[in-house]
Amino acid sequence: MAMGPAEGGPGTGPTVLRMLLGAQLRRLRESSGVTREGAGWEIRASESKISRMELGRVGFKERDVADLLTLYGVTAPEEREALLKLARDANSPGWWHRYGDVLPSWFQSYLGLEAAAVLIRSYEVQFVPGLLQTREYARAVVLLGHGRAAPAEIERRVALRMQRQRLLHRERPPQLWAVVDEAALRRPIGGPRVMRDQVAALIEATKSPNIRLQVIPFAAGGHAAAGGAFTILRFGDQELPDVVYIEQLTSALYLDKRDDLDYYAVAMERLCVEAEPPERTPEILGGILDDLYPG
Repeated sequence: MAMGPAEGGPGTGPTVLRMLLGAQLRRLRESSGVTREGAGWEIRASESKISRMELGRVGFKERDVADLLTLYGVTAPEEREALLKLARDANSPGWWHRYGDVLPSWFQSYLGLEAAAVLIRSYEVQFVPGLLQTREYARAVVLLGHGRAAPAEIERRVALRMQRQRLLHRERPPQLWAVVDEAALRRPIGGPRVMRDQVAALIEATKSPNIRLQVIPFAAGGHAAAGGAFTILRFGDQELPDVVYIEQLTSALYLDKRDDLDYYAVAMERLCVEAEPPERTPEILGGILDDLYPG
């Protein structure tokens, strides 16, 4: 069931609130027969600005939202106030705002989506998924990309990753379904002790009802996502499309067009079929512990 205009569900961040408000403004504009150009003229903005607002990709001025609601014929006080409150909430910074000194803007967008997702499906080929990393493993990964940074900055980056993981333990957490290439589990990030603790932590994570973990063994050979890691995010509101997130070295891609979503959804389904079933994951991880990181 779709959420009401002022609802967002547990953990909903400003990114998704903007998407919800934008979707509602688009529906109101279309039902009133107003063009994007006409809406832009009303608030002294361009047609492209209206498009970005309706996609939730920019912030909202409360005055602009009020003017648009008047243009679209929304006069009921309760309906107007609900949408104006949504605009105010959408402009509130997320918890990650205080990490702005070590957080690129393109990743802030992802954190907003991740915080509001009800289902997170990811494929990882190089590293253990960020939401399942131990503190020491996360520190080793951060050092790979920021080895020259000051110790305080390294710790800030590690703290950010640990803060992200809280969403898996909140009330009504999202479902995490991760498919991990065996190579990521055998790559000695941080050394034997760090990897031993990390693999043991993954075994423990498989006991959580909201976490499903699958491993693609070397024996699978080439597979559906040979092109690299990606994440598919799904939200609780039917008005919001899934989003595919693909991280690059200095930027990220966010895909929400139907053709792209279908392509990656099929790739994810094939990966889940090619991977070992979830019930075998603890056994596989135990074997990796015995092979590479005996205690």
